[in-house]
Amino acid sequence: MDLDQLAALRTPEGSAALAAAAGLAGGDPLAAASALRAAGVPPTLAAAALTQAELRHRAVGKFGPAAAAMFLTRPGLEQATRRVVADRRAARLSAAGVHTLADLGCGLGADALAAARAGIRVYGVEADPVTAAMAAANAEAAGLAALFTVECGDATGFDVSGVDGVFCDPARRATGTGRRIFDPRAYSPPWDFVTGLAERVPRTVVKVAPGLDHALIPAGAEAEWVGVDGDLVEAALWCGDLAEVPRRATLYRQQGSHQLTGSGAAEAPVGPPRRYLYDPDPAVVRAHLLAELATELDATLGDPSIAYLYADRPIRTPYARCLEITDVLPFSLKRLRALLRERRVGRVEILKRGSALTPEQLRRDLRLAGAESASLVLTRVDGAPTVLIGEPVG
Repeated sequence: MDLDQLAALRTPEGSAALAAAAGLAGGDPLAAASALRAAGVPPTLAAAALTQAELRHRAVGKFGPAAAAMFLTRPGLEQATRRVVADRRAARLSAAGVHTLADLGCGLGADALAAARAGIRVYGVEADPVTAAMAAANAEAAGLAALFTVECGDATGFDVSGVDGVFCDPARRATGTGRRIFDPRAYSPPWDFVTGLAERVPRTVVKVAPGLDHALIPAGAEAEWVGVDGDLVEAALWCGDLAEVPRRATLYRQQGSHQLTGSGAAEAPVGPPRRYLYDPDPAVVRAHLLAELATELDATLGDPSIAYLYADRPIRTPYARCLEITDVLPFSLKRLRALLRERRVGRVEILKRGSALTPEQLRRDLRLAGAESASLVLTRVDGAPTVLIGEPVG
């Protein structure tokens, strides 16, 4: 996609091509291209429209119905914040008294649009010209162009003295290759610039990769890890006046959102496996909130380095999945295969933490046959390789 192609898509002919492509998204791409060309759509416009239709189709899970009118790029969509997460972040910024916000590295505008929907005046800055133009087009499509404007430029040169809040989502993919960048020092804008924003604007939020090393969290900042339906999707640093607690895990599920908070420094007690095993949500694990969850569940760790909790009774919690354990065995393939065969187990769910075994290889090695099912947990208990057999608790 380039600026000329984007401009073409925004003409009446481009809108018609997009509408036609939307009905073909998800099908055979060659057949779709042939159908558009047969309808008289020029090849270049047809290719651009089909690309947008496919990206919009993928984006529904992040943005809902609004995706149908958005302009997208593949890297931008991958890094964009889900609407439910962006809306909550915007609400928190608004509640903290943020009325004007600089979005440094606004990308396609997902967070900026959420802030604008919350009534915040947003000034977006984006280095890539096509992405900046798409963000502006997305603001116009959402009817928010009066509240969200975009300039193409270097985020480090934007004057933040005129705003009372900053949101920064540094690029975490290499320009050209699209490869993920894992070292924050290679982010764009640079990490030292990003972490220095809170000294200039006390209400600053930085979106970071969920694998961020805790040692890089600025002193006094709140670090939040976010999960959506069991997937760890992002982390954010709430700096300055916005920091409320040291660590937070925020989970979004169909039933609503849930938040677990704590110091991130407490250690959970260790004990032997018990009747019920809890598999914590990845956001809870990354936030180092196992001790807080263990207190809620009256649970212990089976090994100080493995994030499985064990308890005597099942307690409904949004922060972990619960299994009832029937067997705890030192790992032995021969013994495990014989036991499952004896119980006529033909289907297994395999969970693992602290085990070098791969579930795919183990499933093949077990040579299962039978009508029953079971859950297997590959882990370590007191340092020893262990397999637990059980079933999910509803």
